Amino acid sequence: MTTLSIRLPDDMAKKLRNIAKARGISLNKLMFELSSQLLAEEDAKQRFLVAQLNGNSKRALRLLDELDSLGI
Repeated sequence: MTTLSIRLPDDMAKKLRNIAKARGISLNKLMFELSSQLLAEEDAKQRFLVAQLNGNSKRALRLLDELDSLGI
């Protein structure tokens, strides 16, 4: 596993810590969850574009529904 250090403005870091605390999880777990969600969204977008470029309109529409369910 990789350790990643990031620089954030103090107010943003404080807000993230407060969110993690309110959810009862560590800041590390919160960042993991947020990163996982972003990567899943990007993967769904990529699959949509591939289906669209391949002319598979039914698959592209299913992927749009998937993106919609993710709130994208």
